[in-house]
Amino acid sequence: MSQVTTTDLYEVTMAISYLRENMRAPATFSLFVRDLPPGRGFLVAAGLEPALDFLADYRVEQEDLEEFADVLHRPVRDLEPLRGLAFEGEVRAVPEGRAVFSGEPLLEVTAPLPQAQLVETYLLNQVCHQTVVASKAARCVLAAAGRPVVDFSLRRTHGPWAGLQAARLGALVGFAGTSNVAAAAGLGIPASGTMAHSYIEAFPSEEEAFRAFARSHPGPVTFLVDTYDTEEGVRIAAGVLKDLGLGPGCAIRLDSGDLDALARRARAVLDATGLNDVRIVASGGLDEYSVDRLVRAGAPIDVYAVGTRVGVAADAPYLDAAYKLVEYAGRATMKLSSAKITAPGRKQVFRRAPQPDVIALRQEEPPDSAHPLLHTLMRGGRRTGPPDRWQNARDRFCQDIADLPDTTLRIEDPEPIRPVWSRALEELTAAVRADIEARFRPDRLATASRTAVLPADASEAPS
Repeated sequence: MSQVTTTDLYEVTMAISYLRENMRAPATFSLFVRDLPPGRGFLVAAGLEPALDFLADYRVEQEDLEEFADVLHRPVRDLEPLRGLAFEGEVRAVPEGRAVFSGEPLLEVTAPLPQAQLVETYLLNQVCHQTVVASKAARCVLAAAGRPVVDFSLRRTHGPWAGLQAARLGALVGFAGTSNVAAAAGLGIPASGTMAHSYIEAFPSEEEAFRAFARSHPGPVTFLVDTYDTEEGVRIAAGVLKDLGLGPGCAIRLDSGDLDALARRARAVLDATGLNDVRIVASGGLDEYSVDRLVRAGAPIDVYAVGTRVGVAADAPYLDAAYKLVEYAGRATMKLSSAKITAPGRKQVFRRAPQPDVIALRQEEPPDSAHPLLHTLMRGGRRTGPPDRWQNARDRFCQDIADLPDTTLRIEDPEPIRPVWSRALEELTAAVRADIEARFRPDRLATASRTAVLPADASEAPS
């Protein structure tokens, strides 16, 4: 199965029709999130780099035609118009790591209509999944308030590729490491890991397990102490660490129970043994909500390892995102479906912190002191520069987060920033809507002229 055939069937049927009708003029599609998921004050743009890799390599080959023909139950000759089709368009996008809000284009594709249509599904898949996981991970970093956060999600993510993405996205927003060996080796993310309860259970006693592990790993070690009785496990681990002179850099890990209370008792045992430098690592079903509660309670936890809930973005696992046609052959287009109205025309987003972002038309000049978020990253089907690095995205993330208000960043009941429209975008929307109403719904033209642009109306907010 190739990436070309990793698409929805209707993308193929539409593209075939476009080609047969010679509808090859430039089309612009805008990818955006209609509304932020509940409990989110912002999103972190992510998934762009693999999306650009996909577009740069996109080409319909013979085997793709055969797969398309097979699922359509049609002869391969019917699919011939698609042979050799490659992506030759332009991509303007928000670089990874930037904070973004509802309604803002994360990515705009301009290409001959069949090309721009065929890539829709894959682009939505990459951008939506990675943006939602990056946003969840970012909130964990904020909740930890400067304490290291480590990715332990691989075993629970929806497939190994999703696990690799989760590790990269965690690093992108400031995680200190990952347990994912492939991600550590391939992406340069620090590796982090301890031991499983099965390791402890395989030995006659916890002390023998800890000593055996230390013999195999002479560097700093982390002992898992809650296989049987947590407090007794802490005392045994402290004794082994003290006896072997392995204090600085070492840690114990708590993986279950009342982590606040257990961490306090563990800290007392470690300090009483003179192991003030031994850290406490907490894991076990953690996400930003539980981390936030532990930090606010003053739990003496030094490192937080997050896994399942973050790797699958458990409380908000999807985005209400769309990839909509906004211009074809120089003509601005929009959708008027109830509750899913779209804004026409190619766009730009201007950031002017601390004021809300401005969603404008592409050709507009920025407001005073504002800067554009969308940059041209692909032209003629080729990148305009070298691939971006997750380290660069992390720098952008840190800068954007520093500019957001505390009310938007808070973990419980955050207040999202709602972008505003430029006057030019409002006027274009009104004109395009009036034209559509006149052509397709003349009986509603009078009403449409009074309600052409209502971005603040929840019943017909642009989406």
